[in-house]
Amino acid sequence: MIRVMNVISDTNIGGAGRVLLNYLRYADRSRFELLAALPRGSLLKDALEEAGAQVHEVDGIADRSWNRADVGVLKALFRQVKPDLVHTHGCLSGRVAARGCHIPVVYSRHSAFPVPAKLRYPPGRWVNKLVNERYADRIIAVSPAARDNLVQGGVSPKKITVVMNGTAPVARTSEGERTALREELSIPPGAVVFGILARLEDYKGHLYLVEAVRLLKERGRENFTVLAAGTGPFEKELSQAVRDSGTGDRLKLLGFRSDAAALLNILDVQLNCSYGTEATSMALLEGMSLGLPSIASDYGGNPWVVGDGETGLIFPSRNAAALADAMERLMDRPQEREAMGGRARERYESTFTGEAFAKNTENIYLDILKGAK
Repeated sequence: MIRVMNVISDTNIGGAGRVLLNYLRYADRSRFELLAALPRGSLLKDALEEAGAQVHEVDGIADRSWNRADVGVLKALFRQVKPDLVHTHGCLSGRVAARGCHIPVVYSRHSAFPVPAKLRYPPGRWVNKLVNERYADRIIAVSPAARDNLVQGGVSPKKITVVMNGTAPVARTSEGERTALREELSIPPGAVVFGILARLEDYKGHLYLVEAVRLLKERGRENFTVLAAGTGPFEKELSQAVRDSGTGDRLKLLGFRSDAAALLNILDVQLNCSYGTEATSMALLEGMSLGLPSIASDYGGNPWVVGDGETGLIFPSRNAAALADAMERLMDRPQEREAMGGRARERYESTFTGEAFAKNTENIYLDILKGAK
């Protein structure tokens, strides 16, 4: 049995945590014993234990990648539980600790963002290359965009393997359940329903969605509703923008919802408006499993998930007018929506299943351990 220790510093359940939970659901338990190290009090603890991981809470590492003291704490844990391999999710302290204990280490890059000049040019580029290559036997990039970020920062492409995220399919709710939820949310009969499920951060692009809705109203479009589910530090600004623009009758801010799967079931089109840190959106993949077409920005990993004109539409990020045009197009073309949704479902099944993601990840584990031996 191969013991794999995942190290994740998140105190909340974010994108990296959801990726790990999806992996655990499809892991080969006949070959791998799965452990996790995370900050004491993290909201991930119960979810990871329910998914079958042996969880070790540690002091420190909370929401930070690097701290010298954290290295000592993690070294002590590794020496105690003796993992065969350490897989870190953005935690540099975990990578350094694993190297100090002579344990093979995998590092997953879960985000994509514009590479700052200090990492694209020496000496920052040299330092970034040294740190990333010295403290990882292999780097997993969850999209080609994440890989390109690493390469722009000096990391050798030979060190990187792209493993696109995968997710469990979303269960389809009954027609009665969908009707009841639409009524609960006061969605008019026959309205085209768009939805965005994302944390409320400025870089998620909600303000451009507000402007797109305003433009659609200005064009005289009425029979549509946009649902925005999520919470976050940008909630106050977004609420004010909705009030100021007079779009509250079409754009509903739902806050935190525990029924994300049920919400996806009542959508006609899913939205992603990000212009920062987007690699492979788990929400988009879940929507694709239901056969939902998408309208997504051209930022980061979105173009590798959504095929423009095939499974959805891609618009230039931060371009509210282009977003409004795309929404209007799919409002007016129900047959195109349906065809795109069918192709989205096919693409999910061929590329983005949890089984494929787990198998690709475990192949990397086995390859590294074979080399280590």
